[in-house]
Amino acid sequence: MFKDQINSENKIWKGYEKILFRLSFIYFFLQVFPLDWKYYRHLFSINWFHISFAELFQVAKYTPQFVSAGYDPQDWGLASFADWGFIFILAAVGTVIWSLLDKKSTNYDRFYAWLRILVRYRLGIAVIAYGFLKLFAIQAPYPSLSSLNTPYGDFTTWKLFSLSLGIVPGYQAFLGAVELIAGILLLFRRTTVIGATIIIFFIGNVFMSNLAYEGGEVVYSFYLVTLALFLIVYDLQRIISLIILHIPVAPAKPAIIWTNQLKTARLVLKSVLILVFVVIYGFSAHGSAVKGGYHFTHLPGIKALRGLYTVESFKLNGLDRPYSLTDSLRWQDVVFEKWATLSIRINRNGQVLNDNVESIPAGNSQSSFEPAGTRGRVYYNFKADTVSHTLSLSNIAAHEKTSAQNDSPVPKNATSAITPGSAAKGQLTYQLQPDSTVVISGTLNGDRIEAVLEKDPKKYLLKAAEKGRSKGLKL
Repeated sequence: MFKDQINSENKIWKGYEKILFRLSFIYFFLQVFPLDWKYYRHLFSINWFHISFAELFQVAKYTPQFVSAGYDPQDWGLASFADWGFIFILAAVGTVIWSLLDKKSTNYDRFYAWLRILVRYRLGIAVIAYGFLKLFAIQAPYPSLSSLNTPYGDFTTWKLFSLSLGIVPGYQAFLGAVELIAGILLLFRRTTVIGATIIIFFIGNVFMSNLAYEGGEVVYSFYLVTLALFLIVYDLQRIISLIILHIPVAPAKPAIIWTNQLKTARLVLKSVLILVFVVIYGFSAHGSAVKGGYHFTHLPGIKALRGLYTVESFKLNGLDRPYSLTDSLRWQDVVFEKWATLSIRINRNGQVLNDNVESIPAGNSQSSFEPAGTRGRVYYNFKADTVSHTLSLSNIAAHEKTSAQNDSPVPKNATSAITPGSAAKGQLTYQLQPDSTVVISGTLNGDRIEAVLEKDPKKYLLKAAEKGRSKGLKL
C-alpha cells in the first residue's frame, strides 16, 4: 500500500499508491471530521461550566449522516450503510478531481501523517466514551425487580444480553477498563499500534455480539473497527517482518516537522482532549453511577411500597375480573421499584419497543430502557403525594403504538383499561393496610380501577448468590 513512504520525504510513490491514498484520505476524512452543522449547533449549545456526560457522549459518538438522517439505526441492514456508500462515491469523485489537478506531488507523507492523527484521536475519544460507561457498570444496569419478575421468553435477545451483562458488574467494569486503556493508548503516537490492536479484537467482538443479539450498534461498532484497521495498516508490514518473518526493521520516521509552534499546539490540544474526555467525562460518568445510572429515573419511589405484589382482586369500571391467566384486562402482578417506577404485568400483547441503540438522555429526559425489549409489562413513572396517598402516572413508552391483533375481545365498557405502549396517564390512590396489602383505586387511561395487592416476599437465587457460595445457597 502506501505505508512505507512516510519514512522518507524523498521516496517517490507509485501511481496506484497515490490514487489509493487520495481515495483513502477523502473517505476517512469525511468519516471522522464532523461536517454536519447540527453537530456544531449541539457543540456550541453546551454549557461548558456545567457540562453533563450525556452531552459529551453525544459529541464523542458522532458519525456522518449524509443520507440516513432520520433513519432508525435500530432497523439496521444494507440501508444503514448508505452513508458509507455515499461517502465512498464522494471520495471517488474527489480522487478523480485531485488526480487531475495534482500531477507533481511525488508522495503524501505529511497528509498521511495528519490523517492518522485525526483518525486515532477520533477513535480514541469514541472508545473512551464507551469505556467509562462499562467501567462504572452503567451501560448495562443490574436487572430491576420488574425484570426479575418477567418471564425469560418475554425479552428480546438484545435485552437478555444487557441483563446478563448487568448481573456481573465486576466483569462489565473489566471490559470498560480494557476499552478505556485502548482508547488512552491511541492518544499517544508510540502506543497507537497496541491500542488499535486491542480495539480490533475488542470492538470486533462487540460487533459480532450486536449481530448475534440483534443489537442496534452494528454499524457504529464496525465503523470503529474500520478506523482501527486503518491505523494498524501503517505498521502492518513492519509487524509481519519482525514478529512472523524475524527480519530486522527500521523504526518509522515522523513525516511531520514539529516546530515549536506545532509542539505547543499539539500539547494544548492533547491536554484539552484529556481534560474533557478523560477527566471531566470520567468524573461525570462516575457521578451518574453514584446516582443510579441513566437508565432509570432519579426520582425516589415510596419505600413502604417497594416490592412485588400479586393482585388478589381486581375491578374494572365496577366489574369484577376474577383471576385468569388469559384475561387481557386483568392485572397479573404489580411491582413498585425503589425509584419512581411502577410496572404492571398483563396478558396483552403490544408493539415491543426495540430501543437498542446506546443513548444517554440529557437533562430531565426519560430513558426508555425499562420497557424496551420486553412485552407483557407496562411501565409507569409516577409522582407521589405521600400526604394524600396519590400517584400521578405517566407511561414511559407513551410513544409506542399498540398492536392488539392477538388480544381477546374487549368489552365496550373497558376498551382502554391498560395497553402496553399506550399513552396512558392516570391518577391512583393507595392505602397501605396493616397486613401489608395495598388497596389501589382511581382512574387509568379513562377507566376506573380498583385492586387489592398482596405483597409477595419472594426471594431470588440471583441475589442470594451474591453473598457467596462457600456454605451453599439457601432461599
